[in-house]
Amino acid sequence: MSWDFVVPVSLGDLLKSGAINQYVVQDVVSPKQLPSHLNSFKAALRSQGHLCILEHFDTLYSVLQHCRTVDVSLKEDTLEFLIQVVRGLSVSLPSLLLSGTLSAADRKQQLNAVKMSVFLLCKLTENLESDSCRESIVTAPSKGRKKEKASGKGLMQWDSERETVLQCLTQLLQLDIRSLWNLSLVEEEFVSCVTCCCYKLLENPTIGHMKNKATRDAIIHVLGVMVKKYNHMLGACVKVIQLLQHFEQLSSVCAQAVSAWSSEHGVKAIVGEIMREIGQKSSDELAREGSGVKAFSSFLSELSSLVPEAMIPNISVLLTHLEGESSSMRVAVCEVLGEVLVRVLSGDKLEDSGRADRDRFLDTLQEHIHDAHSHVRARVLQVYTRIVNSKALPLCRYTEVMELAVGRLGDKSVHVCKSAIQLLAAFIAHNPYSCKLSSADLRKPLEKETAKLKELKESMREKAPVAVISASDLWAAMEPEVSNTVRAQLEAGSDTERHHAEEAEEEAEQDRSDRDTAVVIAQYLRHNKYRQAVNLCMRAHSLYPESPFFSALSDVNPDTLLSTLASLFKGPEENPASEQVVSDQPPTPQKEGEKEPDEGKENELKKQEMLVQYLKDTESFALQVEKAIAVINNMLYWKTTTVVQEAVQFCVTACEFSVADSVSGVRKMLPLVWSTDAAVKDAVVQAYRRLYLNPHGDSTRAKAQTLVDSLSELMVDSSLGTIQCLEEIVQEFFSTESPLQASVVQALWERFSGKREASALRRRAAVLLLGMAARAEREVVLSNLDTLCSVALGEKVTEDYLLARDAVITITNITDHVRQSKGVPFRLPADHHLFSCLTQAIADGVVLSDPYWQTFMEQAIRLIYFLAESPDQLCARLLQRSARLLLEQITECGEPNQSQVSEGSQDSEPQVNCVSLAHLLSMCGAVAFWQVSHLERSVSNELRRRRGEKEEKEEKEKGPVGKNKEANDSCVEEELGLTGASAEDTEAEFIRRICEIELLADGNMLSVFLPLLVKVCSNPGRYSHRQLTTAACLALSQYMMISPTVCKDNIRLLFTVLEKSSLPVVRANAIIALGDLTVRFPNILEPWTPNLYGRLCDDNASVRLTAITVLTQLVLKDVMKVKGQVSEVAVLLLDSEQHIASLALNFFNELSAKDNAIYNLLPDIISRLSDPERGMKEEDFNTIMKQLFSYITKERQTESLVEKLCQRFRTAKTERQWADLAVSLSLLSMCERGFKKLQECWDCYSDKLTEDAVYQPLLSILAKLRRRAKPQFKAQVEEFEKKLTAVHTKGLENVENDEREQQLEDQPQTQNTQTPLPKSTRKTTRGRGKSRMDESDLVTPKRSRARPKKVITFSSDEGEDEEDAVMAENETPKVTTPISRTRRTRLRH
Repeated sequence: MSWDFVVPVSLGDLLKSGAINQYVVQDVVSPKQLPSHLNSFKAALRSQGHLCILEHFDTLYSVLQHCRTVDVSLKEDTLEFLIQVVRGLSVSLPSLLLSGTLSAADRKQQLNAVKMSVFLLCKLTENLESDSCRESIVTAPSKGRKKEKASGKGLMQWDSERETVLQCLTQLLQLDIRSLWNLSLVEEEFVSCVTCCCYKLLENPTIGHMKNKATRDAIIHVLGVMVKKYNHMLGACVKVIQLLQHFEQLSSVCAQAVSAWSSEHGVKAIVGEIMREIGQKSSDELAREGSGVKAFSSFLSELSSLVPEAMIPNISVLLTHLEGESSSMRVAVCEVLGEVLVRVLSGDKLEDSGRADRDRFLDTLQEHIHDAHSHVRARVLQVYTRIVNSKALPLCRYTEVMELAVGRLGDKSVHVCKSAIQLLAAFIAHNPYSCKLSSADLRKPLEKETAKLKELKESMREKAPVAVISASDLWAAMEPEVSNTVRAQLEAGSDTERHHAEEAEEEAEQDRSDRDTAVVIAQYLRHNKYRQAVNLCMRAHSLYPESPFFSALSDVNPDTLLSTLASLFKGPEENPASEQVVSDQPPTPQKEGEKEPDEGKENELKKQEMLVQYLKDTESFALQVEKAIAVINNMLYWKTTTVVQEAVQFCVTACEFSVADSVSGVRKMLPLVWSTDAAVKDAVVQAYRRLYLNPHGDSTRAKAQTLVDSLSELMVDSSLGTIQCLEEIVQEFFSTESPLQASVVQALWERFSGKREASALRRRAAVLLLGMAARAEREVVLSNLDTLCSVALGEKVTEDYLLARDAVITITNITDHVRQSKGVPFRLPADHHLFSCLTQAIADGVVLSDPYWQTFMEQAIRLIYFLAESPDQLCARLLQRSARLLLEQITECGEPNQSQVSEGSQDSEPQVNCVSLAHLLSMCGAVAFWQVSHLERSVSNELRRRRGEKEEKEEKEKGPVGKNKEANDSCVEEELGLTGASAEDTEAEFIRRICEIELLADGNMLSVFLPLLVKVCSNPGRYSHRQLTTAACLALSQYMMISPTVCKDNIRLLFTVLEKSSLPVVRANAIIALGDLTVRFPNILEPWTPNLYGRLCDDNASVRLTAITVLTQLVLKDVMKVKGQVSEVAVLLLDSEQHIASLALNFFNELSAKDNAIYNLLPDIISRLSDPERGMKEEDFNTIMKQLFSYITKERQTESLVEKLCQRFRTAKTERQWADLAVSLSLLSMCERGFKKLQECWDCYSDKLTEDAVYQPLLSILAKLRRRAKPQFKAQVEEFEKKLTAVHTKGLENVENDEREQQLEDQPQTQNTQTPLPKSTRKTTRGRGKSRMDESDLVTPKRSRARPKKVITFSSDEGEDEEDAVMAENETPKVTTPISRTRRTRLRH
């Protein structure tokens, strides 16, 4: 074979003649002739094998050349033939390559066959892939199953063939075919041919789907072979970057590919190359559209989860992106760091370099918790969550990171808050500390252990050894200088002897022993007095010739002198001659403090230090947990559903791990069971089900006992609202079938009845839980009614009225089914044992002083009216019996005392106990209240039910003829809306007459106590007992619910109590009662509305709280008309009590939902709050107005308010009022229409502009308008600003004079021209009658200042008297405004 096949860059290159011996296509077969030529190729393939491609290449090339025109079946046949050729090469080449006897001609032949077959197969594959993608795009919008199947048939066939092609290529390329090329250098065109085909397949939009996993893995494997064996690594790096830039969906696929090439094919360097390519991207380049920054970030995140080890050596090139502008890249780098920390740099066996990298990466992550972009902050917190869950965070960083997470709970981004909550939950779930203890519990142990550590350190400091240098080392250091001194002294001669003689005389005078002399010599040496030591040592031998210290000096020379000095200085350590010598040696300086410290003490000190550090870390952790719980508990009521769900999950996690104070969050989220958001409600229900309703235990009874214990613990010390919310969850538990229900009920009955010992609180919790179960299944209580009566309402009822009250509540719960049913009402006879127990318990308690009797009595009266037949007669007998007991007590009472009523009466007058009288009056009020409720609910419903039964009976008795006769009449009545109306009105009138006439008739028991109630309430000085006054006022208000007559007769007295009572509880009760009366008798209470608003300024916080709560309900339910007095609610926005301020804010939030409510009230609120008599601080006024103006969002409202506020400048009397109006204008979100209105109202405020307090707010309005104004409008704003500034600096009169002079100067010129102005130049002002403005229009009339002051009236208050309620009859408000409403014949409670 004389020619070589060169893989072309493009398909057309094979038609051109190239280099010598280069293969050129000679004959391009036409499409019509292709089938016959393919048949010839098929025959040759069978006979000659795969080498026949060398002769039939032109035929296959022609298929590629006409690929767009030939039939699909032809291309499929060609693909099948090429697959057979490549498979044939894969089978034949291994033996040829291994034999080593391949000639040059055969090698060239095989090489050409490989090149041709691979080239044709890859190009045909690319064409088929393009056709497949084009077909999927064209057929995508088609509808109908048949069309989809028909259009997708070819596509599905190609999906199956695609994998076959890749397998063939893999089999061939895995062989060592590089030896076919000279020097085993595979040409780049061949590599590109294969890889381009693979990259083309990767560009398929569906390649990342699960169904194409096999194809995806095959492509990655082929490319891995090319990277490893055919030097394609750099090309692969470039191509991966290009794919990420243009195909964002390929980020995951590319990450899988790079991971496979690195781990399976061993090309680890490719990870670093790609990371360097991405790391070298500049911020400007990434900021451009289409830069693939999202794909890059997803790729890095995915790659780090696959091969984190391979990324560590080159991770520094990515850190530069942390300073870039792309938030996506910052997220990716942080996620890479997180994966590395979790998968590689974790555990205790890290080397020093690994620890350094870990700390550096953690520092980087901590910095980006405060990143400028919220998405980065959220993802970093998520990374930390994974680190904590994987236990890869060092213990020393727990407190620091947790503090940062708690800080992020206040982030403005919802996603960051959610991530912070998740991180904190992870900290609690994986903490190494004891979260069961609070910081307060840990403080005392910490102080104790810290004091112990301090004592240990002090004791160790006292016993610590002094650092000592041995005597030998000291002598070695000083020996050269001592030796020089010895020689110098020995050479001194006669002078030395003379000096010695003088010293000998001095020494002779002293009485010194040889030992003392040795000590002196040693001290001389220690103090560097070498000459004195040498001289004394030389004389010592003559003074003490027999001394063992100086015996060596018999022959005085430098050596003996030095050895003697050394022995004296070093002591027995170096010269232990004998025991006597040792004992006689002088002490040496190094002997002091020589003992080593006790090792046991050191170990104890180390353990104590570790314990103190652990306690410190635990306390810090507990403090952060407490902070987090406090913040997250408040997040339970956010409007964002996902945040609330995360907060609920956090509370559950904290409770499961028994974190201190975690129950507070669990209780706080309980009211969310009433949430309108289904997701939030479901989250709370599931949380309680997980915490309390899915107990653990070995048996059913053990599980039931655990469930009862946990629910009882939750109910202990719970508020009434908490218990009501818990009812919903317990009711749901008993509504669904559960194997635990029977065991739970049995355990509750055992605990309540005393069979299982339990505290009083636990027994009360048990009976309340039984009542909650009765709401779902009434037989739980109804079948055990005798047990309830005997245990809670029996002989010992006076010992525990709380248990009796809760038992009554439980019995009352079974009446829910009764009231909801439409059949005959279920009632017990009046002589039932239950009512005997109740009346006995109530009557016995009247003369007792039990503080819990009243709550029991109220529930018992309620139960009597719900369940008893003829409850009015039963309660009348009860009142009579109680009154008789009270009279008997009066008779038995002999001596008067200070706690009795009649202080100023005569001594002989009978006396009564105040508490007993208060009990009796409370019972009267309760009976009156429930009597009215019984009439308007039970009796009315019964009348309606009986009427319905009667009508049904009559219809059955009438024949079909009678029905036809009355059909026309009934149709007319239905059209007029009269069907059933007359009957209902008759029934309502019947009930009303009973309330109006019969309930307080002379023969009725209730009427007897009304004069007593009025007397007690009217004489607070005489009846000053706190409990008596409270009970009488409350009972009077309940009596007033009976009829309008009673209400009118006593309304003035009740408002007197509201105004004058010194007891906050009485005032609060009066507000609640007046709220109920407003609902029942709105026309009677309407004139007294200002007095209700007046309680918003009460000195007592509880009264203000009650007032704002009641008024909110009345206003938002449209019972009470919203008036200018709502300014008192606005003042509460700044109340010192945070709860009151939040209720006021909630009031305005809800009021803003009503159409134009706040908009209509704002001018009057401003006038009232800026009234000089109120004396409100300027800062407080601004704060309130800022909140109120935030509700004004409509442009028309803003425009109208500008006009209204400007008009108020005319009636404002003081500079402070001007300033408040100006500030209010500046708080509006001013628009162009509002600005024009501000210009039109120039006359209203122009004369006030000299005041800075007016000028500066108006100037701020113009500044805000100028920032977002268009050029033309901006010029108008600037012109108006100049006008404002001129008036402010010069005064209005001077500016007007200047304008007048300017107009006079321009007037002669206008007259001389005598040219009429064109009509188009006239400026008309919309809404005015004048066609042009007079000169006097800009001048404020001077006479307005001399006008008498007008009385300021408010549009929202017209027709009402604003004076306070007074006591005189003739001063009682007479102006009543009827309120049209539907019939309110039923009592609301």
